[in-house]
Amino acid sequence: MAMTEQFLEEEIHPIDICEHLATHNDWDFDRVADDQIAMAVEGQWRTYSVTLAWSAYDQTLRLICSFEMEPPDDKLPLLYEGLNLVNDQCWAGSFTYWKPQKLMIYRYGLVLAGEQIACAEQIDTMIMAAVLSSERYYPAFQLMVWGDQSPEQAMKVAIAEAYGRA
Repeated sequence: MAMTEQFLEEEIHPIDICEHLATHNDWDFDRVADDQIAMAVEGQWRTYSVTLAWSAYDQTLRLICSFEMEPPDDKLPLLYEGLNLVNDQCWAGSFTYWKPQKLMIYRYGLVLAGEQIACAEQIDTMIMAAVLSSERYYPAFQLMVWGDQSPEQAMKVAIAEAYGRA
């Protein structure tokens, strides 16, 4: 049975769907508020913090996927140049670096204006896209900051999506 079939005929709050997905995938999560949930999603490189928040005001489900990153100040220009290259390849969502919090952020907003309802598959796809994008570009960010590689050189490790594990 598709995940959507479980929610047919009833309007479910998007964060309730997120909580169901977290339970289904056995992710650690905390229902921070009625309109917000925080989850820990295990990747190959690290565990990512994924937060989803519903804004009824603008009817948007916002996703933030973050991981810690503490580049030296002299590497920030390279990182910002690399972020531009990465974001040129990201069609759904984008990366930004929050320097005060020392966090790399992938963010995406699903606009559900006009009384639209998010389905479990949409939300699951949002979460997976965030984690897969973070997994794909994490090595490139590391090479830019710690590997003394130019953003162009570092991006070569993220050119093609990897399938499976070595």
